[in-house]
Amino acid sequence: MGKFALKPLTAKQAETEKRIGYHADGACPGLNLQVRQGQGRITRSWLFRYTSPTTKTRRELGLGSTSVRSLAAARKLAFDYRLSVLDGRDPKDERDLQRANAIAVRAHRITFDEAVQKCLETKSLEWKNHKHSQQWINTLTAYASPTLGKLAVEQITIDLVYKVLEPIWLTKTETATRVRQRIEVVMDWCKARGYLKGENPARLKGGLGELLPKAQKIKKVAHHAAVPFREIHEFALNLRGIKGIAPLALEFTLLTAARTGEVIAANWNEIDLISNVWTVPGSRMKAGREHRVPLCSRAVEILHVMKEAQQNEYIFPGHSLTKNSHLSTGAFLAVMKKTGQFTKYTPHGLRSTFRDWASETTQFSNETLELALAHTIKNKAEAAYRRQDQLEKRAKLMQLWQQFIDTKPNDWQVLKFERTSNAKEERAA
Repeated sequence: MGKFALKPLTAKQAETEKRIGYHADGACPGLNLQVRQGQGRITRSWLFRYTSPTTKTRRELGLGSTSVRSLAAARKLAFDYRLSVLDGRDPKDERDLQRANAIAVRAHRITFDEAVQKCLETKSLEWKNHKHSQQWINTLTAYASPTLGKLAVEQITIDLVYKVLEPIWLTKTETATRVRQRIEVVMDWCKARGYLKGENPARLKGGLGELLPKAQKIKKVAHHAAVPFREIHEFALNLRGIKGIAPLALEFTLLTAARTGEVIAANWNEIDLISNVWTVPGSRMKAGREHRVPLCSRAVEILHVMKEAQQNEYIFPGHSLTKNSHLSTGAFLAVMKKTGQFTKYTPHGLRSTFRDWASETTQFSNETLELALAHTIKNKAEAAYRRQDQLEKRAKLMQLWQQFIDTKPNDWQVLKFERTSNAKEERAA
């Protein structure tokens, strides 16, 4: 027995052994020094040899090169594997499973920038125009990508999202809130697809909300500068003194209280010049619902002028004679710069001008005014009961609006008397 007893391997032997084959370690059953020769050089590595407790077959498990793993480390690892065998577990099967899981995790890993692109491919189907998608890309690229872009989404923490938002939270609050919301949407998308485990690091409640001051407490509300309704007559006169398609389009915007985007993209198949109604499809409305706009006499007059000079399908065509294009919003801004003392106001602010006038000088209900502006009803119960769009009432309202625009300030008292009389007659009827 004595001459067959295995001797413990030595550290020097692990570095210098040249005999090709297996050299068992007498200090740790199952551990072997494997010496091989290939391509003109000798290599030495550790090998754990055992009988599988599940298949009862002899197996080998590599433990790495002797240049990487020391004798002591190899013995410790082999000892752990021996315990696994005694517990009825096959160490090679377990290691193969761990490696397969690691590969699967890497294959299912996605960076934040990649997640943004994939998320947008899904979310963009919900949006009405390309502009919204571009805004997402622009804000996330500018503010989030420098910090989060190359990171795997599971590596993104609340601290990292805070690092993105903190520099702009006080100075660009509105932008910062949108960036946070968009990061949250992207991370929710990742969570739904298994790329992220645990809580969304961009959520406010219980997370960022404890680190950042409330946005509504610090942000400054910037309203679109609106022409005072008492000055709208003079504004209209200035506007009518400017030649071109854009001034007519801007006046049409004023007369209909429509959004600029709805006007510049309006096309002729939306116009009914018999009933004098402009029907804007839901695809071009902010609320996503079809909106009928009653046209006052001056708005109809503008349409007849544009009909005589029709170039393409759009009512207010762009400058190109070869392309089927419409005016740009920049054209409205250019017109505003030519309106004398009104250059400080914005085209979109004309809707506020209409709303201020209607609230202060007419007796139409708030519901009618909101319908005229195509505002979304936030109260779901109220929205459910609003079945009609009050087209006839709004036709009277818009004609009164034109009448006010055309009336000199000195004649307002007469105009006010006529409106009061008409309102009384309407209520009596």
